[in-house]
Amino acid sequence: MSIKDNLLIIGERIRKAENKYGRPAGSVQLLAVSKHQPLSALKAALQAEQLAFGENYVQEMAEKAAQLTAYPIEWHFIGPIQANKTQQIAALATWVHSVDRLKIAERLSKQNPYPERPIQLCLQVNISAEPSKSGVAAEQLLELATAVSALPQVQLRGLMAIPAPEDDFAKQRQAFAAVRDLFEQLQAQGFPLDTLSMGMSNDLEAAIAEGASMVRLGTAIFGARGY
Repeated sequence: MSIKDNLLIIGERIRKAENKYGRPAGSVQLLAVSKHQPLSALKAALQAEQLAFGENYVQEMAEKAAQLTAYPIEWHFIGPIQANKTQQIAALATWVHSVDRLKIAERLSKQNPYPERPIQLCLQVNISAEPSKSGVAAEQLLELATAVSALPQVQLRGLMAIPAPEDDFAKQRQAFAAVRDLFEQLQAQGFPLDTLSMGMSNDLEAAIAEGASMVRLGTAIFGARGY
């Protein structure tokens, strides 16, 4: 199967899930997770009209961006963020999904070299309270959202989560519903949020059922990663 074929199959999965769970057609965006994928794979996806790509490592995103300047790529940074990497991220990424502490948002705000283009931010929530995962705890989310939303040159758009792996569909939905509940609580507090970044290859239907507006898929598009 080609990357183009894979993108068509995933697009159909998304459309079926939108229809099944009463979501408006076209309301869910596909983010192609391209970490450890070669330029040829990204070019194949670009030729199939996939323009939004998610990267986990700053140096890899920078190298790819430098070689793909001919394409109107929307770069999303989705990995854990070290404070000493924020300047590079701010210069390259249109979106940053993995903000989990105020220091990172402050640095992105201060270091954004394009004041006319606010960096679009999602706060990463550690919804399953896993010690090994990044993310703000649910009980600290309101405080973080309040502080981040006051910063210039960044725009708080929503939440991102990576729940603990689960094969049971009902349990998948339960975790995503918890993220959606937090999202709706923030909306009720007056935050103008519109983005729920959640769902990957094995659970995108459950995520869409619970309100995901952006799903992040890698292997289903590109095949196994070449480490």
